[in-house]
Amino acid sequence: MRSGFVSLVGRPNVGKSTLLNSIIGKKIAITSNKPQTTRNIIQGIYNEDDTQIVFVDTPGIHKPNHKLGTYLNKQAYYSIDDVDIILFLIDATQACGSGDKFVLERIKNTNKPVILIINKIDKLTKEELFNKINECKDLYDFKEIIPVSALKKDNVKEVVKVLKNYLPESVQFYDTNTSTNKSMEFLMSEMIREKVFNLTEEEIPHSVTCYIENIEKHNNAFQINGVIVVDRDSVKRIIIGKQGNKIKEIGMQARRDIEELLGKKVYLELYVKTIKKWRDRDKYLAEFGFNDFEA
Repeated sequence: MRSGFVSLVGRPNVGKSTLLNSIIGKKIAITSNKPQTTRNIIQGIYNEDDTQIVFVDTPGIHKPNHKLGTYLNKQAYYSIDDVDIILFLIDATQACGSGDKFVLERIKNTNKPVILIINKIDKLTKEELFNKINECKDLYDFKEIIPVSALKKDNVKEVVKVLKNYLPESVQFYDTNTSTNKSMEFLMSEMIREKVFNLTEEEIPHSVTCYIENIEKHNNAFQINGVIVVDRDSVKRIIIGKQGNKIKEIGMQARRDIEELLGKKVYLELYVKTIKKWRDRDKYLAEFGFNDFEA
């Protein structure tokens, strides 16, 4: 059997989480147009009869200017050092700039096969794509270059096909029915956090955290209580919105995703809690088993 770990790396907003979801065939990593949305290392498991690929989604690597950024880079660096293959993603619509080269410098220190994924090709003409490939091929001795559109699922199957050629002979790491290493509670909390980012403006900081406080099953439905944790009352007011309209919309959109995840009817109730001190916040979250993130 061929199996192994494959890290998805790149600067923020190049589509790593979108590609992971497209390959796995379900939503296990949240996506947003805001940078640094991914805060935890999330594994997505792809299974075939004779193949298992454990994809490792990582925070976007960038030059950090605060403690959160430093932590996110450490998470990404760890994944680079401990995998069999690296998928280096770039945005096809942007020139290979300092951000991409910053990531590439870190990859050069490894002895792993590196495959370049040129994402968002649905936004390019054939001539533009040809020029993009020529622009990138001299940056590094990539084992392969694969153009894809993760959002449109264009050429995504080719990624899996190519990876099979580089996977080592190994054991099966996860049960064939397993699609991620994260719990359902974690996935649900991330879906809520995604909606917070997507439905609020830039003033919402990335210190926002969500967790599931309680789940109860009633007949063929779930009653779920979720908490959005912020560090300022001003942020709390923004998330709640005028007459509660914003948090209502966050709940409606998150509920649809959670229903798809669970395959059951869901009644989702959200509330916002302010914890101003980081130390108190970490201690509080640890009580609910949310200790993946330490800022």
